[in-house]
Amino acid sequence: MNQPRGDRAPAHGGPGIDRKALWVVREVGLPAIVKPCVACRSTRHHPTGKFRVNANGKLLDVWMLIGCETCDRTSKIPVHERVHVQALDHEQLRLFEDNDPAAVRRIVVDAAVAGRTGYRLDWDGTWELDTDLPFPDLADPEPLRVVVRFELPAPVRVGKLLAAGFGLSRPAVRRLVESGRIVLPAAVDAKAREDFTFFVLAPPPDDVPPEDDVVGREAGGVS
Repeated sequence: MNQPRGDRAPAHGGPGIDRKALWVVREVGLPAIVKPCVACRSTRHHPTGKFRVNANGKLLDVWMLIGCETCDRTSKIPVHERVHVQALDHEQLRLFEDNDPAAVRRIVVDAAVAGRTGYRLDWDGTWELDTDLPFPDLADPEPLRVVVRFELPAPVRVGKLLAAGFGLSRPAVRRLVESGRIVLPAAVDAKAREDFTFFVLAPPPDDVPPEDDVVGREAGGVS
């Protein structure tokens, strides 16, 4: 979502908002790497947890190894190709040589690496929403500030995230946004992958969502 991580209350929401909530997009798994397997018809791969570093004189190649979900064939994802040995930080090179799990995770979730090397990431089932409160009461007369934190950069549609957090249908969430009850830093159809803050403003009298709008909390995944 291409906007600053603003956390100021909207002008019509008042200078201070006492009710606050924290929602966390928790990591439950790494995304699948979607690229054709040369040995079978599968297109889904997962990291093996290993890198391969090859030195040719003063030039280095670094690959991340991935395994096909169906036939388990190992393939290579280029991380660095034909780079001078002095171009890589010594500590970074050590992490690659030691198959550091944090380095594996960092490369797997890097959308720039995926775009540069010609594969896409499937984020389905990689996240779940954890809130510090039960479903917020939208009939509460006090405005609410909600801070959303991301443990991983999964591109989550904002409307889906709000539907999960409020226990409402997505059409109901859209109506709340269109009516000005929910103030977002970007469009409800946008996909967010970084922390952001939104606001729920006080409802007018007798403004309560219909029972048909209330649904169960949605789990992780992207539509």
